Amino acid sequence: MLGRAALRGAVAGLAGTAAMTLGEKLEQSVTHRPDSYVPGRTLTALATRRRLPESARPPVRNHLMHWGTGALVGALRGVWAASGLRGWHASAWHTSVRLATDQTLENATGTGAPPWTWSRRDRVVDVAGKALYSFVTGAVADALVPLAADRTPPGSAPPRRG
Repeated sequence: MLGRAALRGAVAGLAGTAAMTLGEKLEQSVTHRPDSYVPGRTLTALATRRRLPESARPPVRNHLMHWGTGALVGALRGVWAASGLRGWHASAWHTSVRLATDQTLENATGTGAPPWTWSRRDRVVDVAGKALYSFVTGAVADALVPLAADRTPPGSAPPRRG
């Protein structure tokens, strides 16, 4: 049951990643902020233990990391949905998980910098993108993943025993 929830959550994570990507492209058309290749450099460091220079722009690895992380963190949201962690509250918490996942991998590999060293604009853009990802992922996961049989929907009375 949890495996199926994780798989459906991964699909939801891909939908969330698509929404985040679209949002980023819209934002970039206004701000003229360039594409980030930190995800691709992070994947390279994780897979090879070799850090690419900041000037490196590995587009295939960038997409693999971008979409792969979205699916992986989405799988968690699917398990949450099956477990009864649903709705906007769960999506808000999930935003923190997505941010923490990216920051942990990027900073552990030395390919990223701590968010408090970024410009205010970059922090706002990153948090907004991850929030969009998490809320779309959550909406799709909540729609695709049935509540586990031993769970009750929020706000309803627990089953009577006896």
